[in-house]
Amino acid sequence: MNELHRNLSERILRHIRTADLPEGAHLTEQSLQALLGTSRQPIRSALAHLETRGVLERIPNKGFFLRDPSAVDVEELQPGNGQSDEAIYLRIAEEKLARILPDKVSENDLMRRYNISRLQLRRILTRIAGEGWIERNEGRGWTFASLIDSLEAYRESYDLRRMLEPQGLRSADFRLDVKLLSGLRRQQELLRDGGWKTLGQMDLFETNSAFHEGLAQMSGNRFLHSTIARMNQLRRLVEYRQTLDRDRVRSQNAEHLEIIDALEAEEVETAAELLEAHIGGAKARKANAEIF
Repeated sequence: MNELHRNLSERILRHIRTADLPEGAHLTEQSLQALLGTSRQPIRSALAHLETRGVLERIPNKGFFLRDPSAVDVEELQPGNGQSDEAIYLRIAEEKLARILPDKVSENDLMRRYNISRLQLRRILTRIAGEGWIERNEGRGWTFASLIDSLEAYRESYDLRRMLEPQGLRSADFRLDVKLLSGLRRQQELLRDGGWKTLGQMDLFETNSAFHEGLAQMSGNRFLHSTIARMNQLRRLVEYRQTLDRDRVRSQNAEHLEIIDALEAEEVETAAELLEAHIGGAKARKANAEIF
């Protein structure tokens, strides 16, 4: 299995677990294209690899279906030399936040720095560009976008979210999406029922992001939804850098479930107040975070 297929297999497995897909769920190449940002052929190869590991089952003329998501750990898919796409991605993130990397970089410099091929580097940079924190220059090289790279900016990001997210629930265009809310509940119950003990930092962040973006999506305001998604992209690097605090994860999980309970009971104002307190509490807990 080459590095691209290994990376795609890893990301598909993370998607299966963070989305808490049920046994028998159908994984299509088309649906994974949007998630992974690549063509169908490498996705097909990654799915075939997960089939050989017992995670998926292929049914002729129908496709791949989830068999056993616990058949393999994400870590087993990563090469042991620390040169996986995910490992290099996190090293770039860490060194950018630490201001070791300059704002403008060349591919040749990055290839030498991380001892990787141009093909692997471009794959990683394409992912980073998709997340919005680097862009290709018109000529040669790449330029990093502005990030949440100071404690002041980090606090301001929470202030903005506290202003916007509860108002999304209070919007006249808010519409409760029962299917979407049910999916969010399933993810949060997975955490409550033991997932908080086993999921890694990245998986927990993605689950948290999905919750907040899901609420913003129901606001009926596309700009609010895109803003919250963008804030999560900028937060991603900082959150990955923090020491995993599983007690905090359990507390956040309980608050998320309270908000879902209120929405299911059609107590939207209560949900908005709980969301405002939730974001404010998260800011207070991280006010003195030693992450920069």
